[in-house]
Amino acid sequence: MDNRPILFIDSGIGGLVYCGDFIKRCPREEVCYLADRENFPYGQREKDELAQILLSLTEKLIKKINPKIIVLACNTAAVSALEPLRQNFPSVLFVGTVPAIKPAVNASKTGKTGVLGTARTINDPYNQHLADECGKNCEIIGIAAPDLVEFVEQRLDKADKNEKTAIVKKYIDIFRSKGADTIVLGCTHFLHLLDEFQNTAAPSIQIFDSLDGVTKRIEHLLDENNNALRASPNSKPEYKLLLTGKEPPDSVWENRAQDFGFKLGLV
Repeated sequence: MDNRPILFIDSGIGGLVYCGDFIKRCPREEVCYLADRENFPYGQREKDELAQILLSLTEKLIKKINPKIIVLACNTAAVSALEPLRQNFPSVLFVGTVPAIKPAVNASKTGKTGVLGTARTINDPYNQHLADECGKNCEIIGIAAPDLVEFVEQRLDKADKNEKTAIVKKYIDIFRSKGADTIVLGCTHFLHLLDEFQNTAAPSIQIFDSLDGVTKRIEHLLDENNNALRASPNSKPEYKLLLTGKEPPDSVWENRAQDFGFKLGLV
């Protein structure tokens, strides 16, 4: 049995949805969530720059936390740094978060799939590669939505239902006008607005995300080697929310930690 924590990394609150989903399914596992507010937002950084940031941050966290699995709970981080991280830390197990393009392409009847994400994720050729692997002639319509990332990070806790629906609707309308009948949420931040996306897009457009796939991948790694990486059945796990940066956590982060049942700290 291995009681070391599983580490989730994102630039802000986006990956908390992924972290929360994993905890519900594997409640005995100890979890650390790292919000890299010092380098937020990831989506506006060059690929090589972001890779170097994550290499340095991961090295620091391996020494401090010694995680048994590291989850890049951020599409931008995964497409920019997953391979360099695996090359530089070969003894560490990594799980990436990539847009759920394959199921969206396979489900499309119009042959047009929308992908909503950061500029870094949208512009990465990996998206088209995933679509091509499906063997279907499907057009990928990519839209970068940095304002939506900022909204979730800065306004989500204050916004009412109408404000959330309004900011989602403008993107749904663009995809609908271009003939897309499936949309991929290619940024973990957007899952905080999943209900708004699904309700606004229905019934003509389906929404896809990678939440279930990421959690299943972590579970698969835990189950390998005769469950050697599983925590002890008698373990009493601790959930931690860690922040980068010198500034002390403000009330917003304190509330977020409380909502998810996490102990808050700096790293």
